[in-house]
Amino acid sequence: MLRLKSSKLVLTSFFLAAVFASAGVLAKGLAPADAATAIAVAALPKQGMQTYDLIHQGGPFAHEKDGVVFGNRERLLPLQKRGYYREYTVATPNLHARGVRRIVCGGAAKAPDACYYTADHYASFRRIVP
Repeated sequence: MLRLKSSKLVLTSFFLAAVFASAGVLAKGLAPADAATAIAVAALPKQGMQTYDLIHQGGPFAHEKDGVVFGNRERLLPLQKRGYYREYTVATPNLHARGVRRIVCGGAAKAPDACYYTADHYASFRRIVP
């Protein structure tokens, strides 16, 4: 009988540890963007493909804030020194404001090391692959 009680106690402890561990993961937010969340350039919305091409041409960009430093405060992109990432607006049809869609690139301005697409104003990112 004692073995059964201690087995239940051990199982309950493992269950509670798993519940608390998964709650902590959810509270911290999404994992950094990686290959599992990749999106091909051709799969971007039409406006995203246009913005991606403009980034590699060095502009011109439609919005004053295009090309400003992106701070990665959410820490969803790989950690880099401040100033590594820059953000660019992806136009939303029938919307005059900037909207929520962006491309964030890191590295050299015309030849970035990596670019990421967000359709939800930095809540999640997908790495753009050529």
